[in-house]
Amino acid sequence: MEWVDRLNESIAYIEEHLSEEIDYAQLGRIACCSAYHYQRLFTYMAGVPLAEYIRRRRMSLAAAELQSGGSKIIDLAAKYGYSSPTAFNRAFQSVHGVAPSVVKNQGVPLKTYSPLHFHIAVTGAEQLNYRLESKPGFRVLGLAAPLASNLEQNFAEVPQLWQKLAAGDTMPRLLSLMQGEPAGLLGVSACGDDEQWQYIIGVASNQPAAEWNEYQVASFTWAIFFGAGACPQAIQQLERRIITEWLPESGYEYDNGPDIEVYLSPNPADAKFEVWLPVKFVGKK
Repeated sequence: MEWVDRLNESIAYIEEHLSEEIDYAQLGRIACCSAYHYQRLFTYMAGVPLAEYIRRRRMSLAAAELQSGGSKIIDLAAKYGYSSPTAFNRAFQSVHGVAPSVVKNQGVPLKTYSPLHFHIAVTGAEQLNYRLESKPGFRVLGLAAPLASNLEQNFAEVPQLWQKLAAGDTMPRLLSLMQGEPAGLLGVSACGDDEQWQYIIGVASNQPAAEWNEYQVASFTWAIFFGAGACPQAIQQLERRIITEWLPESGYEYDNGPDIEVYLSPNPADAKFEVWLPVKFVGKK
């Protein structure tokens, strides 16, 4: 239960700071993981990105304040961290479908989103195939793109990097450098608390870097899950099951390292892949 309790503590932190800038790194510390892993965990557990959840909660409170008649739009914009009433209006309409200026009118339909509460659910009827392996560090060569600390901002960046890799002879040249393990095309989300966040598509290699970006993966214990199917849907479904089914009951927590997707076959319509998560054993609570 401790794992779930920490998630609920993070929700309490969000509620206490809705009128302030919310520190994603602090949310990760509460949940004993990095800010990056917290956002991924939250999205899979809650079914909505963290930034969108916070937006919905703020706009729910803002609507109630407008209905009470005691608040001005310009004051609410400042209270909930928006740079202008225009930016606040856009956020409000994205949640409620109406402008904040009409809320005081009787009969205006609004939405409200209550605070989340996590609890244990009965899952796991379908098997998950995994293994635990301690691996020495290895070097990755490939193409890299910086990632924003808010994961929602990265949805366009990563697909563009894959498109760049697919152009011309870039992928065959990269694959020719592959050495050792993990043996496959790698998608590395390097988003530790002590590094600049980036996504790297590459291969494990000790070849000269030349025109490629390089990234050094440290030694970790890895929880390695195997999957198959059409990507990216199949790998996203596997990652959701890992976080919602395996992680809460495993006795393991995220370690402060990169998540790695290992693509074992070249056909995205029927891919074979592995998901590598850096983990540390803390014991079952």
